[in-house]
Amino acid sequence: MSRRSGRTINLPAPYLRRVWLDPAKVHDREVYPFCLPIFPDDFELNFDTPITIIVGENGTGKSTILEGIAALAGYDDAGGGKGYMPVDHSEAREKMGSQLSRALRASWLPKITNGWFFRAESFFSVARYLDKAARDAGQVGPDFLSHSHGEGFLRFFEERCQRQGIFIFDEPESALSPARQIEFLKLLRRMEDSRICQVIMATHSPMLMAYPNARLLRLAKYGLEPTTVEQTDHYRVMREFCADPRGFVEATLAE
Repeated sequence: MSRRSGRTINLPAPYLRRVWLDPAKVHDREVYPFCLPIFPDDFELNFDTPITIIVGENGTGKSTILEGIAALAGYDDAGGGKGYMPVDHSEAREKMGSQLSRALRASWLPKITNGWFFRAESFFSVARYLDKAARDAGQVGPDFLSHSHGEGFLRFFEERCQRQGIFIFDEPESALSPARQIEFLKLLRRMEDSRICQVIMATHSPMLMAYPNARLLRLAKYGLEPTTVEQTDHYRVMREFCADPRGFVEATLAE
């Protein structure tokens, strides 16, 4: 078990139980991300299962929510674990996750800052950072980049994501084939069975959305709401495609 302040943490996941928006900390409602309809004054997100999955269209704020939670846990916006800063932010105009986190409040039982924030778009930067950090310490780096994209993702997940902590995944399916997504589902099962891993994930993959025992939330225009895989637009589109692939594509192109 991991330790916090010299004490063994024996409580099971979830560790982060709730996040909510403090309106007093929102100084300008016209500024992104607070201008998004999903962030009303009473915005609140509860975690009552070890695995929470968030779905929604691009641009609705899924990644921003994950960035905000990651910042609360002490992770960098670009990904990584506590103490890692794999991307140079010196030229960045704004860091949305940090901006949101300053207006968020969180309830932990207890607070866990072990874990990882995985972002598919910054995976190569994180992998290079880990290799360089190992070399600087006179060690052999993990060398995730010598594998194919999907194999590198899975090897990274296997090595980094089964210890006690809170693990945040932003679209982990990006480089995973359907077969690799099944392997990722098996990893999620091992993480859940360990009882020491909390997972918060955003995905577009109906296969990952279908993970048993997860709390599935749909990010609609005005907030988060519980849903089922079958109720998601992602599933309905894929069902129509699988029923008649050629006809579906032809009809779509004709619109």
